[in-house]
Amino acid sequence: MEPPGQTTERPGSGPRPGGTAGAEGTPGADDPGADGSVGALSRPSRIAVALGTAVVTVGVAVHLAMVFLHVAPENTLTEAHGNLVADYIYPEFEQNWKLFAPNPLQQNIDVWARAEVRKDDGGTEVTGWVDLTAMDDAAILHSIAPSHTQQNELRRAWTFYAQTHGAQNKAIGMRGLLSEQYVRRIVERRFGPRLNGGKVERVQVRTGTTAIAAPPWSGEKTDTRTFFQVLPWWTVSGA
Repeated sequence: MEPPGQTTERPGSGPRPGGTAGAEGTPGADDPGADGSVGALSRPSRIAVALGTAVVTVGVAVHLAMVFLHVAPENTLTEAHGNLVADYIYPEFEQNWKLFAPNPLQQNIDVWARAEVRKDDGGTEVTGWVDLTAMDDAAILHSIAPSHTQQNELRRAWTFYAQTHGAQNKAIGMRGLLSEQYVRRIVERRFGPRLNGGKVERVQVRTGTTAIAAPPWSGEKTDTRTFFQVLPWWTVSGA
């Protein structure tokens, strides 16, 4: 028997791992911060996490809904809100099947532009040809997240122009006129309102189209010469 008020510590009778904290304050299983869960955070931190989760969830839901409406057949929602969907999708989230089309892209197209500048002293200067396509390629090269605009804006604009113009660069309907305005505004934005110490008054566009050579194992003969097309001068609008 043991005297009253005294206890004998037996082997293995001390605090066990994960148990209640001992005299030294060792955290136990019932410590709310021991498992690193959200519940262990302070109240402001929990509110911030909840708000962040809600924002991400809503953003993903809106994105998926917009993409679905863009690729879905025409319906009541797209008829009523087609412009809103298009503004969200283009140009960053555009969906197309160019890679898998029966006629995938088989040409390299370069777009150059030059400007006529009115100097402050009244004289004029015509700049050299600037390779706009090469500028976009340089911005894309080695980029882990290249801009969709840099990849496709100029190329798609020229495709739009070529498809809506006939012989002698004659516009076909309103879409042809719209494509001219689109290409001109892209070039105007690239040059800016002032260049080389003067005001940009006119711009001109030139393209070079080169067919991609057939693979070595193919017997197909491909003309890989570059064919150039020079457009008329366009007057820069005040806008």
